Amino acid sequence: MKQVPGFEAAPLRYAGPATLLRRPLVTSPSGVDIALIGVPYDGATENRPGARHGPREIRNMSSFTRAVHHVTRMNPYEICNITDLGDVPFSNPFDLQQSFIDITAFYRDVNAAGAVPLSVGGDHSITLPILRAIAAERPVGMVHIDAHTDTSDHEFGHKYTHGTPFRRAMEEGLLDASRTIQIGIRGAQNSEESWRGSEDAGIRVVYMEEFTSLGVEATLQEAERVVGEGPTYVSFDIDSIDPAFAPGTGTPEIGGLTTIQAQALIRGLADLSLIGGDVVEVSPPFDPTGNTALVGATMLYELACVLAAARMT
Repeated sequence: MKQVPGFEAAPLRYAGPATLLRRPLVTSPSGVDIALIGVPYDGATENRPGARHGPREIRNMSSFTRAVHHVTRMNPYEICNITDLGDVPFSNPFDLQQSFIDITAFYRDVNAAGAVPLSVGGDHSITLPILRAIAAERPVGMVHIDAHTDTSDHEFGHKYTHGTPFRRAMEEGLLDASRTIQIGIRGAQNSEESWRGSEDAGIRVVYMEEFTSLGVEATLQEAERVVGEGPTYVSFDIDSIDPAFAPGTGTPEIGGLTTIQAQALIRGLADLSLIGGDVVEVSPPFDPTGNTALVGATMLYELACVLAAARMT
């Protein structure tokens, strides 16, 4: 493993370079179990931009994270080699398709090295090129926690936006709709297309009202039933959380998850066959207190814990 010379995680949380979850910064995925990766791209956003700044601010708010989980008493860093692999380099961020190519190429190297990617966006379009790298050999299931289904066919005539990645992923044979569950969906839309895009494909959609009725445990049981034992990806959009807790995002929707509900959902995924995950749509320009980035960093830590647990099984 190639480590940046002279870099060690600072014992003081406010000192030293900021990295994702305060993990060592490395330049190669060789020997890495879980690779933390920033994807500073929001070129597919159709409303409020700024998620390109998400990885940097989540690195900053990672200063508040620690090692031992207070519920499981597990230290994921003792189980797995978890490192910050830096950010995906973009050759031309003004070219959406080239940016997708850049993301996929980066993740192919990570996948070839045997590292599990845990990513920080960036808008939600980044999940599509990530799946092109890690789901190329077979379609995967997905636990998708979000306010929106992101299965529209197009937005303003464009096929590739942050509202369409999972429609494209199904079309490309990357995502198995029958093994996909979407949790927390809510909010008025201009048409029924996005909801029908999921329902007609056979995705299990748990609208926020149903989640409120079922509760966390029953929802997790449903998620386990849907995704089964096959390879599963977790995609966490910060707008799944109510804007009272996380206002700094491009498309906020009231009536969402609380932070403790979101943590409980992630913790309940530890027994699944997880192959990667992401936290997306944190937009620091709309996050004056930094609370949304703190929520994002905390959810990243929760995901790191369940991915580490999954590596043990």
